Amino acid sequence: MEPNDDEKYYFNFSFFQIDPKWRWMADLAKEESAREVENVIRNSGIKFRSYSTLGLRSDADFLFWFAAKSIEEIQNVISKLYLTVFGKYIVPTQTYVSCTRPSIYARKGRIISFVAGNESKKYVIVYPFTKTREWYLLPKEDRQKMMDEHIDVSQKYPDIVLNTTYSFGIDDQDFMLAFETDELRDFQNLIMDLRETKVSRYVKVDTPMIPCVKKDILPLIASLG
Repeated sequence: MEPNDDEKYYFNFSFFQIDPKWRWMADLAKEESAREVENVIRNSGIKFRSYSTLGLRSDADFLFWFAAKSIEEIQNVISKLYLTVFGKYIVPTQTYVSCTRPSIYARKGRIISFVAGNESKKYVIVYPFTKTREWYLLPKEDRQKMMDEHIDVSQKYPDIVLNTTYSFGIDDQDFMLAFETDELRDFQNLIMDLRETKVSRYVKVDTPMIPCVKKDILPLIASLG
């Protein structure tokens, strides 16, 4: 059954570093460990994507992106991940939690690409996002006008897919943004254009901004050395 706008999902973006001792393991053992991880994820029944940040960040080697109907489902699969051989060699460096909900500014609702099961693009750029308290004290009409400008700029880049989720009350940031693209320069151009919109003056935090390269579990783990 296709998901709809009323379905609620919790998102978890978990970034990990690999223990250097992993590289000393025999290649066959690493391959078996990777298949063990793949089986754990597949049998969890929750939505999942994996990405490499190898060489792109000093604080993370890869991202596991989860979406589930409950926080407990995400905790359960991460617990099982830590029980694998591979799980004994990884350390979480950044973890973000958010959930889906309808936008109050978008002109029409749409299902988040990841939740809808759409094919992933080559890259995703993930970052926490928080607006100033002054933003929320503005009249709704003023905020909508500025967001309309923001949306118009974004529509100049139709090949970029935005997954917006909300973290109010369940994590430190207001939102978690995950932009999917097949061309990083397009995303760079989008961000440069958005810097010139009025709403940008109300941005409090939009870092770390983490570019990630799509990789399935087996080639991802193989790439770690």
